[in-house]
Amino acid sequence: MAPAPHSAASAPLPARSRAAGPLEPCKIYGSVYLETDPSRRSYCFGTVYVESEEAFADLIVFKESNKLFADKTGLWADAPARDFADYVLLVTTDRSRADFAIHYTKVRSFAGCKQ
Repeated sequence: MAPAPHSAASAPLPARSRAAGPLEPCKIYGSVYLETDPSRRSYCFGTVYVESEEAFADLIVFKESNKLFADKTGLWADAPARDFADYVLLVTTDRSRADFAIHYTKVRSFAGCKQ
């Protein structure tokens, strides 16, 4: 008897799929896991560069301590693991390889999209 065909449902998928359309950083909020291992790029929603200057960032991010408060653009709560994150993003040190850039702020009201 032939083995059962491999189900696509059993294959690992990123938290959000890029197949839905182009990456829109202005729609990212909630729990976010920042991946640093480039070999796991295929499991990530996108690639991000952490900008030291606010002027050059596409998205200003405020780190929330509780996921329940991360309910608007730019409000992120650190996820303890990839499996618990709404979004998994690969952090790169090369700006040219990133889909978008973020800058962390200490003021909640400054968080949001710059576009």
